[in-house]
Amino acid sequence: MHKVKKITYLLIFIIAFSNCSIDKESPEEKKKKLKTKVEKTFESVKGDFALAYISLDNPSDSLLINAYEDFHAASTMKTPVMIEVYKQASEGKLNMDDSILIYTRFKSIVDTSSFILDSASDSEKTLYEKEGELLPFKEVMYKMIIESSNLGTNLLVEMVDAKAVTQTMRELGAPKIKVLRGVEDLKAYRQGLSNSTTAYDLMKIFEGLGNGTVVNEKASKEMVDILLDQKFNEIIPSKLPEDVKVAHKTGWITGVHHDSALLILSNAKKYVLVLLSKKLEDEEKGVEALANISKMVYDYVVSE
Repeated sequence: MHKVKKITYLLIFIIAFSNCSIDKESPEEKKKKLKTKVEKTFESVKGDFALAYISLDNPSDSLLINAYEDFHAASTMKTPVMIEVYKQASEGKLNMDDSILIYTRFKSIVDTSSFILDSASDSEKTLYEKEGELLPFKEVMYKMIIESSNLGTNLLVEMVDAKAVTQTMRELGAPKIKVLRGVEDLKAYRQGLSNSTTAYDLMKIFEGLGNGTVVNEKASKEMVDILLDQKFNEIIPSKLPEDVKVAHKTGWITGVHHDSALLILSNAKKYVLVLLSKKLEDEEKGVEALANISKMVYDYVVSE
Protein backbone atom coordinates (compact mmCIF):
# COMPACT_ATOMS: atom_id res chain seq x y z
CA MET A 1 0.00 0.00 0.00
CA HIS A 2 2.78 2.41 0.97
CA LYS A 3 4.63 1.47 -2.20
CA VAL A 4 1.56 2.35 -4.32
CA LYS A 5 1.27 5.71 -2.57
CA LYS A 6 4.93 6.48 -3.20
CA ILE A 7 4.56 5.64 -6.88
CA THR A 8 1.41 7.79 -7.09
CA TYR A 9 3.16 10.77 -5.48
CA LEU A 10 6.13 10.28 -7.77
CA LEU A 11 3.89 10.28 -10.84
CA ILE A 12 2.11 13.45 -9.66
CA PHE A 13 5.48 15.16 -9.14
CA ILE A 14 6.74 14.12 -12.57
CA ILE A 15 3.55 15.32 -14.29
CA ALA A 16 3.61 18.64 -12.41
CA PHE A 17 7.28 19.17 -13.21
CA SER A 18 6.69 18.29 -16.86
CA ASN A 19 3.86 20.82 -17.09
CA CYS A 20 6.06 23.52 -15.55
CA SER A 21 8.78 22.73 -18.05
CA ILE A 22 6.31 22.94 -20.91
CA ASP A 23 4.83 26.22 -19.67
CA LYS A 24 8.20 27.91 -19.09
CA GLU A 25 9.37 29.58 -22.30
CA SER A 26 13.03 29.61 -23.21
CA PRO A 27 14.74 32.98 -23.78
CA GLU A 28 14.89 32.17 -27.49
CA GLU A 29 11.14 31.56 -27.61
CA LYS A 30 10.44 34.82 -25.79
CA LYS A 31 12.68 36.70 -28.20
CA LYS A 32 10.99 35.09 -31.19
CA LYS A 33 7.56 36.09 -29.87
CA LEU A 34 8.74 39.66 -29.30
CA LYS A 35 10.17 39.86 -32.83
CA THR A 36 6.90 38.59 -34.31
CA LYS A 37 4.83 41.12 -32.33
CA VAL A 38 7.12 43.98 -33.33
CA GLU A 39 7.05 43.03 -37.02
CA LYS A 40 3.26 42.74 -37.00
CA THR A 41 3.03 46.20 -35.45
CA PHE A 42 5.38 47.62 -38.09
CA GLU A 43 3.24 46.03 -40.80
CA SER A 44 0.08 47.61 -39.38
CA VAL A 45 1.29 51.13 -40.26
CA LYS A 46 2.26 52.47 -43.69
CA GLY A 47 5.92 53.39 -43.52
CA ASP A 48 9.41 51.98 -43.05
CA PHE A 49 10.73 51.09 -39.60
CA ALA A 50 13.80 49.89 -37.75
CA LEU A 51 14.51 48.66 -34.23
CA ALA A 52 17.69 48.00 -32.29
CA TYR A 53 17.62 46.60 -28.75
CA ILE A 54 20.40 45.41 -26.45
CA SER A 55 20.57 44.54 -22.77
CA LEU A 56 23.55 46.15 -21.05
CA ASP A 57 23.45 43.46 -18.36
CA ASN A 58 23.55 40.67 -20.94
CA PRO A 59 24.81 41.98 -24.31
CA SER A 60 24.06 38.64 -25.97
CA ASP A 61 20.39 39.55 -25.47
CA SER A 62 19.73 41.79 -28.46
CA LEU A 63 17.24 42.25 -31.27
CA LEU A 64 17.87 43.96 -34.60
CA ILE A 65 15.17 44.60 -37.20
CA ASN A 66 16.20 46.60 -40.29
CA ALA A 67 18.90 47.95 -37.98
CA TYR A 68 21.45 48.67 -40.73
CA GLU A 69 19.05 50.58 -42.99
CA ASP A 70 19.79 54.28 -43.48
CA PHE A 71 17.33 56.86 -42.16
CA HIS A 72 17.37 60.65 -42.13
CA ALA A 73 18.84 61.32 -38.69
CA ALA A 74 16.57 64.30 -37.91
CA SER A 75 17.41 65.52 -34.39
CA THR A 76 18.91 62.24 -33.21
CA MET A 77 22.21 63.65 -34.53
CA LYS A 78 22.20 66.10 -31.62
CA THR A 79 23.41 63.37 -29.25
CA PRO A 80 26.61 62.89 -31.31
CA VAL A 81 27.11 66.68 -31.31
CA MET A 82 26.87 66.72 -27.51
CA ILE A 83 29.38 63.87 -27.33
CA GLU A 84 31.83 65.77 -29.53
CA VAL A 85 31.54 68.85 -27.30
CA TYR A 86 32.45 66.73 -24.27
CA LYS A 87 35.27 65.01 -26.16
CA GLN A 88 36.87 68.28 -27.27
CA ALA A 89 36.49 69.66 -23.75
CA SER A 90 38.33 66.60 -22.40
CA GLU A 91 41.11 67.25 -24.92
CA GLY A 92 41.43 70.89 -23.87
CA LYS A 93 40.19 72.22 -27.22
CA LEU A 94 37.33 74.09 -25.55
CA ASN A 95 36.27 74.95 -22.03
CA MET A 96 32.77 73.94 -20.98
CA ASP A 97 32.68 76.91 -18.62
CA ASP A 98 33.32 79.34 -21.49
CA SER A 99 30.55 81.20 -23.29
CA ILE A 100 29.39 81.10 -26.89
CA LEU A 101 28.10 84.03 -28.96
CA ILE A 102 24.49 83.63 -30.05
CA TYR A 103 23.84 84.38 -33.73
CA THR A 104 21.31 83.14 -36.27
CA ARG A 105 23.07 83.46 -39.65
CA PHE A 106 24.84 80.36 -40.96
CA LYS A 107 26.51 79.17 -44.19
CA SER A 108 25.25 76.37 -46.42
CA ILE A 109 27.67 73.49 -46.92
CA VAL A 110 26.74 73.58 -50.63
CA ASP A 111 28.08 77.00 -51.61
CA THR A 112 28.69 78.93 -48.34
CA SER A 113 25.66 81.14 -49.06
CA SER A 114 23.94 82.45 -45.95
CA PHE A 115 20.69 81.27 -44.42
CA ILE A 116 19.00 82.45 -41.25
CA LEU A 117 17.38 80.30 -38.60
CA ASP A 118 13.91 81.40 -37.52
CA SER A 119 12.34 80.67 -34.15
CA ALA A 120 9.07 79.82 -35.93
CA SER A 121 10.58 76.55 -37.17
CA ASP A 122 12.39 75.72 -33.93
CA SER A 123 11.00 73.83 -30.95
CA GLU A 124 13.09 76.02 -28.62
CA LYS A 125 12.50 79.78 -28.80
CA THR A 126 14.39 81.49 -25.99
CA LEU A 127 17.87 81.38 -27.56
CA TYR A 128 16.66 83.68 -30.34
CA GLU A 129 15.91 86.34 -27.74
CA LYS A 130 19.59 86.23 -26.72
CA GLU A 131 21.02 87.00 -30.18
CA GLY A 132 24.21 89.04 -29.84
CA GLU A 133 24.75 87.88 -26.26
CA LEU A 134 27.15 85.36 -24.75
CA LEU A 135 25.74 82.23 -23.11
CA PRO A 136 27.54 79.32 -21.39
CA PHE A 137 28.34 76.28 -23.56
CA LYS A 138 26.47 74.04 -21.13
CA GLU A 139 23.27 76.06 -21.38
CA VAL A 140 23.28 75.99 -25.19
CA MET A 141 24.04 72.26 -25.23
CA TYR A 142 21.32 71.53 -22.66
CA LYS A 143 18.71 73.30 -24.80
CA MET A 144 19.93 71.42 -27.87
CA ILE A 145 19.18 68.11 -26.16
CA ILE A 146 16.15 68.59 -23.93
CA GLU A 147 14.23 71.00 -26.19
CA SER A 148 15.90 70.01 -29.47
CA SER A 149 17.12 73.55 -30.17
CA ASN A 150 18.07 73.90 -33.83
CA LEU A 151 19.86 77.16 -33.13
CA GLY A 152 21.88 75.57 -30.34
CA THR A 153 22.77 72.70 -32.66
CA ASN A 154 24.08 74.92 -35.45
CA LEU A 155 26.11 77.03 -33.05
CA LEU A 156 27.77 73.95 -31.57
CA VAL A 157 28.32 72.22 -34.94
CA GLU A 158 30.21 75.31 -36.15
CA MET A 159 32.34 75.16 -33.00
CA VAL A 160 33.27 71.46 -33.09
CA ASP A 161 33.00 70.71 -36.87
CA ALA A 162 30.65 68.13 -38.36
CA LYS A 163 33.50 65.97 -39.70
CA ALA A 164 34.93 65.64 -36.20
CA VAL A 165 31.52 64.51 -34.93
CA THR A 166 31.34 61.74 -37.55
CA GLN A 167 34.91 60.61 -36.85
CA THR A 168 34.19 60.34 -33.13
CA MET A 169 31.14 58.19 -33.87
CA ARG A 170 33.39 55.82 -35.85
CA GLU A 171 35.66 55.57 -32.81
CA LEU A 172 32.61 54.63 -30.72
CA GLY A 173 31.82 51.72 -33.04
CA ALA A 174 29.06 53.39 -35.06
CA PRO A 175 30.01 52.57 -38.69
CA LYS A 176 27.40 54.38 -40.81
CA ILE A 177 26.05 57.46 -39.03
CA LYS A 178 26.94 60.67 -40.90
CA VAL A 179 26.84 64.18 -39.48
CA LEU A 180 27.43 66.42 -42.49
CA ARG A 181 25.99 69.68 -41.22
CA GLY A 182 23.73 71.49 -38.81
CA VAL A 183 20.00 71.81 -39.46
CA GLU A 184 17.74 73.85 -41.75
CA ASP A 185 20.32 74.04 -44.56
CA LEU A 186 17.70 73.78 -47.31
CA LYS A 187 20.19 73.93 -50.20
CA ALA A 188 21.99 70.92 -48.80
CA TYR A 189 18.72 69.11 -48.11
CA ARG A 190 17.58 69.60 -51.73
CA GLN A 191 20.84 68.09 -52.95
CA GLY A 192 20.46 65.06 -50.70
CA LEU A 193 23.18 66.20 -48.31
CA SER A 194 21.48 65.25 -45.07
CA ASN A 195 22.60 63.74 -41.80
CA SER A 196 21.82 60.03 -41.70
CA THR A 197 21.90 57.19 -39.21
CA THR A 198 20.93 53.59 -38.63
CA ALA A 199 19.27 52.06 -35.60
CA TYR A 200 22.42 50.02 -35.00
CA ASP A 201 24.64 53.12 -34.91
CA LEU A 202 22.47 54.89 -32.36
CA MET A 203 22.33 51.70 -30.31
CA LYS A 204 26.14 51.57 -30.16
CA ILE A 205 26.28 55.22 -29.10
CA PHE A 206 23.77 54.81 -26.28
CA GLU A 207 25.36 51.51 -25.27
CA GLY A 208 28.61 53.40 -24.73
CA LEU A 209 26.85 56.09 -22.71
CA GLY A 210 25.17 53.46 -20.56
CA ASN A 211 28.47 51.66 -19.95
CA GLY A 212 30.28 54.90 -19.11
CA THR A 213 32.79 54.55 -21.94
CA VAL A 214 31.93 57.63 -24.03
CA VAL A 215 34.76 60.16 -23.49
CA ASN A 216 35.11 59.01 -19.86
CA GLU A 217 32.87 57.78 -17.05
CA LYS A 218 32.22 61.26 -15.63
CA ALA A 219 31.34 62.73 -19.03
CA SER A 220 29.08 59.77 -19.84
CA LYS A 221 27.19 60.25 -16.58
CA GLU A 222 26.75 63.97 -17.21
CA MET A 223 25.44 63.32 -20.71
CA VAL A 224 23.01 60.68 -19.45
CA ASP A 225 21.77 63.14 -16.84
CA ILE A 226 21.08 65.70 -19.58
CA LEU A 227 19.25 63.11 -21.70
CA LEU A 228 17.10 62.19 -18.68
CA ASP A 229 15.65 65.72 -18.77
CA GLN A 230 14.24 65.27 -22.29
CA LYS A 231 10.99 67.22 -22.76
CA PHE A 232 9.59 65.24 -25.71
CA ASN A 233 8.30 61.92 -24.39
CA GLU A 234 5.72 60.71 -26.91
CA ILE A 235 7.49 57.53 -27.99
CA ILE A 236 9.77 55.35 -25.83
CA PRO A 237 8.70 56.58 -22.35
CA SER A 238 5.05 57.14 -23.28
CA LYS A 239 3.54 53.85 -22.06
CA LEU A 240 6.13 52.84 -19.47
CA PRO A 241 5.83 52.95 -15.66
CA GLU A 242 6.90 56.23 -14.07
CA ASP A 243 9.76 54.60 -12.18
CA VAL A 244 11.56 53.76 -15.44
CA LYS A 245 14.30 56.30 -16.16
CA VAL A 246 14.59 57.10 -19.86
CA ALA A 247 17.65 59.02 -21.06
CA HIS A 248 16.77 59.71 -24.67
CA LYS A 249 16.82 61.90 -27.75
CA THR A 250 14.00 62.11 -30.23
CA GLY A 251 13.96 63.37 -33.80
CA TRP A 252 11.27 64.25 -36.27
CA ILE A 253 10.68 65.86 -39.63
CA THR A 254 7.82 65.30 -42.09
CA GLY A 255 7.10 61.57 -42.32
CA VAL A 256 9.86 60.74 -39.84
CA HIS A 257 9.70 60.03 -36.10
CA HIS A 258 12.61 58.58 -34.11
CA ASP A 259 13.56 57.89 -30.52
CA SER A 260 16.87 56.59 -29.15
CA ALA A 261 17.23 55.74 -25.48
CA LEU A 262 19.06 54.27 -22.53
CA LEU A 263 16.50 52.85 -20.10
CA ILE A 264 17.24 52.23 -16.42
CA LEU A 265 14.75 50.11 -14.50
CA SER A 266 13.98 50.30 -10.78
CA ASN A 267 15.95 47.07 -10.24
CA ALA A 268 18.99 48.73 -11.93
CA LYS A 269 18.64 46.70 -15.14
CA LYS A 270 19.71 48.72 -18.18
CA TYR A 271 18.89 48.38 -21.83
CA VAL A 272 19.13 50.43 -25.00
CA LEU A 273 16.25 50.80 -27.43
CA VAL A 274 16.26 52.65 -30.75
CA LEU A 275 13.11 53.07 -32.85
CA LEU A 276 13.29 54.72 -36.28
CA SER A 277 10.65 55.44 -38.91
CA LYS A 278 10.31 57.10 -42.31
CA LYS A 279 7.75 57.51 -45.10
CA LEU A 280 4.97 57.63 -42.51
CA GLU A 281 1.62 58.36 -44.17
CA ASP A 282 -0.08 58.83 -40.79
CA GLU A 283 2.43 60.23 -38.30
CA GLU A 284 0.09 59.93 -35.33
CA LYS A 285 -0.41 56.22 -35.99
CA GLY A 286 3.32 55.81 -36.48
CA VAL A 287 4.13 57.39 -33.12
CA GLU A 288 1.47 55.27 -31.41
CA ALA A 289 2.90 52.11 -32.97
CA LEU A 290 6.42 52.97 -31.81
CA ALA A 291 5.18 53.70 -28.29
CA ASN A 292 3.42 50.33 -28.23
CA ILE A 293 6.60 48.59 -29.35
CA SER A 294 8.53 50.28 -26.56
CA LYS A 295 6.05 48.78 -24.08
CA MET A 296 6.44 45.35 -25.72
CA VAL A 297 10.21 45.52 -25.28
CA TYR A 298 9.84 46.67 -21.67
CA ASP A 299 7.47 43.78 -20.91
CA TYR A 300 9.96 41.38 -22.48
CA VAL A 301 12.84 42.78 -20.38
CA VAL A 302 10.98 42.59 -17.05
CA SER A 303 9.84 39.03 -17.80
CA GLU A 304 13.43 37.82 -18.02
